[in-house]
Amino acid sequence: MPARLPSWVWVTGLTTGAIAVVAVLGVQADQGTKPTASTSRPSTPATADAKPSAEPKEKEAGADADADASAVPADSGTGRRIVYSLDDKQVWLVDASDAPRRSFEVWPGTVAPDPGTYAIGTRAEATTGSDGVDIEHIVYFAAKSGVSIAFSNAVDGSSPPPAEGRRTGGIRVPKADGEALWTFGTTGTTVRVVE
Repeated sequence: MPARLPSWVWVTGLTTGAIAVVAVLGVQADQGTKPTASTSRPSTPATADAKPSAEPKEKEAGADADADASAVPADSGTGRRIVYSLDDKQVWLVDASDAPRRSFEVWPGTVAPDPGTYAIGTRAEATTGSDGVDIEHIVYFAAKSGVSIAFSNAVDGSSPPPAEGRRTGGIRVPKADGEALWTFGTTGTTVRVVE
């Protein structure tokens, strides 16, 4: 006759297994599903005129500047989202608990989206930007005056200023941040643009 294990052994084993399953499901939920790439651009018609954007603002040095850079703008909605501040030229990746997971400066093109709420429509792994630069991790979320607006990073990691006299909707991000945004910004993810 086989020996019976004490009941505390069974309870401990079941509890450990349940904790492991919950941890795995939590990680999967936080990461979302792996999207498939698309090379099409949004077809949303736009009516506003293009306006050139200024050079990136210099951030003040010191602890206060770092604290301000990590604070998500108050008027940027709630829940899991990407927040883009036009004035600060800053992006935040915000999780479902409204905590910023990552924040970084960006280099906008000459056509800026209007403030408002958008959703990521299509994505492309790599292409050549309208400025002739090889780009990757392209995440389209808006269109304005016939120009598609998307976050992307240059393949070589550069951040060139927009070409003089060209209408570009690419919002360039540093290479490592482009990878993070690509992973975070699945199709349908909310993008909140604020002043």
